[in-house]
Amino acid sequence: MAVLRCLAVAALLVVPVTSSGMDVVPAARYGLVQLGNRAAAAKVPPVSFDHWRHRARFTCRVCHVDVGFAMSAGQTGITASTNRSGYHCGACHNGKTVAGGKPIFASCSAGRDVDEDPACRRCHAKPDPARLQRDYEAFAERFPRKGQSGAIDWEDAEAKGLIRPIDFVEGTSIRRAPLKMDKEISISSSGWMTDVLFSHRKHSVWNGCEVCHPEIYPSTKSGTKKTSMIEISSGESCGVCHTKVAFPLAECERCHVKPVR
Repeated sequence: MAVLRCLAVAALLVVPVTSSGMDVVPAARYGLVQLGNRAAAAKVPPVSFDHWRHRARFTCRVCHVDVGFAMSAGQTGITASTNRSGYHCGACHNGKTVAGGKPIFASCSAGRDVDEDPACRRCHAKPDPARLQRDYEAFAERFPRKGQSGAIDWEDAEAKGLIRPIDFVEGTSIRRAPLKMDKEISISSSGWMTDVLFSHRKHSVWNGCEVCHPEIYPSTKSGTKKTSMIEISSGESCGVCHTKVAFPLAECERCHVKPVR
């Protein structure tokens, strides 16, 4: 007889599929995160979290600021209990929150047999690369694609109105007037590449201000903080996102271009 294990499942272990600087990761696997450093002890598969499934519906800010998912491995402290209490995944996966016109299925219900219950297997499923690729291709066919991996061009999709990412979760977020941030910052390149023109407008659509400031980029006088490609490729500064989820560093021309596009 299978053992009931839902209560034991999943403190957060973030193991993202990242690039090592300039590597090209298959689009279906880019941003893939394994959740569950307790899953092995509970003898259930960890949760495979696909960022691309969620980016079409939610901003980065609403998950990493309002809901409180850390951006570093093992720092969130997610459990089945916190999900059931309406935190972490449970902020949306509660059977009540509506996205795309449908209620989002509830996560980690008590008393379920993880081995047998299809609801548990929606998240705690064994890795299936072929299915993941099929799911991605079916999902991405309605969106513009870009880059060597054929990844979804989220910026273009948002600009064309193909997606309208949610930036408010009822019961979690606080309503506030949006900040107007149109400032563009020119960043000089000391090498053979063209300079970077950083667009606050494009980044604030997804991140607001809080994802980057002050943890990644402290508020300083312009030109005070220096950024290098070595630093970025090591997962710092721009590399916090652009080696894990946002378009990869291999797509040089998307940053090293003037005017911004």
